[in-house]
Amino acid sequence: MLVRDAMSTVVLTIGPTHTLRQAAALMSARKVGAAVVHDPDAGGIGILTERDILNSLGRGQDPDTERAHAHTTTDVVFAAPSWTVEEAAGAMAHGGFRHLIVLEHDEPVGIVSVRDIIRCWAPVRRQREAPAVIA
Repeated sequence: MLVRDAMSTVVLTIGPTHTLRQAAALMSARKVGAAVVHDPDAGGIGILTERDILNSLGRGQDPDTERAHAHTTTDVVFAAPSWTVEEAAGAMAHGGFRHLIVLEHDEPVGIVSVRDIIRCWAPVRRQREAPAVIA
């Protein structure tokens, strides 16, 4: 299976000056665990995840004053829609992250998450483990 078949095409894009509270509210409303941060002044595309927001809160930082750019990962591994799900899972395992921004022609077209990969693999595993039906 390919990343294009597994990815979510709901891509939440925010700016670097969004507060963490604003980012969290948008992520919650769209039921996504990551936002693409578009910041042309700082190198282009980064990612802000629910874990980044949680880490900030855990440090006692104020979500109403902390800005997305201060918590954005800019050293991002991008996936292509033509990658296999196995390649995406390998990149996530190797890098220790749970989301990959999917780029096509240098534009974000989706995000693939660990949850997406599990959804793809779970039905296959159930079919293999299903007991044989004796007629």
